[in-house]
Amino acid sequence: MTTKSIERFSFAERASHWTSALCFLYAAFTGLALWSPRLFWLSGVFGGGETVRAWHPWGGLFFFLALGVMFRRWARQMQLDEDDQVWLAKSHLYAQHIEAGIPESGRFNAGQKMMFWLQSASAFFLLLSGVVIWFPEFAPRPLRLGAILLHPVCAAVSMGGIMVHFYMSTMAVPGSMGAMVRGTVSAGWARSHHGKWFREMGGR
Repeated sequence: MTTKSIERFSFAERASHWTSALCFLYAAFTGLALWSPRLFWLSGVFGGGETVRAWHPWGGLFFFLALGVMFRRWARQMQLDEDDQVWLAKSHLYAQHIEAGIPESGRFNAGQKMMFWLQSASAFFLLLSGVVIWFPEFAPRPLRLGAILLHPVCAAVSMGGIMVHFYMSTMAVPGSMGAMVRGTVSAGWARSHHGKWFREMGGR
């Protein structure tokens, strides 16, 4: 490959990713403000309690829609194959930056694929439970109680996943965040972290 950089994410992919991220952060922080009295001070950052109560559901809905755009673009690429199963079994080595015995990754490694499915499932159940909480008068009492329990559990799982995602894209694998900002990576980075994808893009 003669070019020094490779396009990793298109503008449309980056736009949907950052739209999803911003909507998630809004929904997460306003949700925390509504969930715990000790965190209600966060509501002041977003316009006060009444504003937060009115707009938190919309933030969650917009997050789901933006994630839906990403899902449509990436779902096929996120299917796990045999190499991914080996990668997951040896993920503890990857975390220690030991590459021996770990299969080369395609455009997304197995960890990224698992994160994708985790966030997609969490978003789906957050939407379902959120709608019940948003319109409680249309749901029977057992369903309302189940939604009140499920919603924060899924939110905690999703927020935990996002924290891992942020750590991996900034500190654990330097250059990943830049790829989502600029859209390109160096040939060396692609060869090192996603060798299979690098060759698919014509690299050597």
